[in-house]
Amino acid sequence: MTQKVSVLIIEDEKSICDFVSKTLQAHDYKTTAVHSGKEGLAQLTSSLPDIVLLDLGLPDMDGMDIIRKTREWSSIPIIVISARTQEKEKVMALDSGADDYITKPFGTFELLARIRTAIRHNNRMVDSHVNSNRPYSAGGLKIDFEKRLVSVEGKEVHLTRVEYKIVSLLAQNSGKVLTYDSLINQVWGPYADDNNRILRVNMANIRRKLEANPGEPKYIFTELGIGYRMLEDESLA
Repeated sequence: MTQKVSVLIIEDEKSICDFVSKTLQAHDYKTTAVHSGKEGLAQLTSSLPDIVLLDLGLPDMDGMDIIRKTREWSSIPIIVISARTQEKEKVMALDSGADDYITKPFGTFELLARIRTAIRHNNRMVDSHVNSNRPYSAGGLKIDFEKRLVSVEGKEVHLTRVEYKIVSLLAQNSGKVLTYDSLINQVWGPYADDNNRILRVNMANIRRKLEANPGEPKYIFTELGIGYRMLEDESLA
C-alpha cells in the first residue's frame, strides 16, 4: 500500500482550513491543520510532513519567521497561501525559502498542481546526482547539462556563458519561481548590483534565441515584479 503524502496546513481561518483539508483528502493526501505559528512549528518538528501550506498572517507570529526557522534545519517544501498580494511580500517569502506562493482566493486545480510541482522539485533536489546529470526536456527544448548543449526542435542553440547559466538554473528548478535577486546572486555573485537590468537584458537575448515568439514565450515565463519560471520538465510531469 502506497503511503499517502502528508500535508501540514498552518492557517488561522477555519473556513479555508476546512476547504483545503477536504480538497486534499479527496485527492488522497493526508492532512493536519493547525491555527497558529507556535502549533505549526511544533507539528513541523514532531511529524515531519512532506509539504507545508502556510498562511503568512497568523495570530501569534509572522509566517515569514516560520519559513526562516524551518529553513535553518529542513528543506521541506513550503507553499505560502496568503491574502497579501504585494509583490514585495511574494519576493520576501520566496527569498526566505518558500517554494511557491498562491494568492487567495485560489482554485482547487491550481492548488493541486502547485503541490505536485513543489514535491517533485524537492525530490529532485534530494537526489542531487540524478538532478545534475539528467537532461531537461520540455516542449521541444532540450538541455544536456553534462555536455552543456541546448537545442530547440533538434537545432542547437548557442548561448553565452552567462545566458547558459541562467537557463540551466531555471531548468534545474523547472516549475518553480526563481526571484530576480536569487538569479542575480547565483549568476553574478552576492556583490552584484541588485538592479535587475542586466538580468532583463540577458533574458531578452535568451528569449530571442529560444522562443519562436519572444513576446509570447512558451519556455520561460515572467512572474511580474517577482522573477522567472521555466516550463516544467516533461519527464517529471
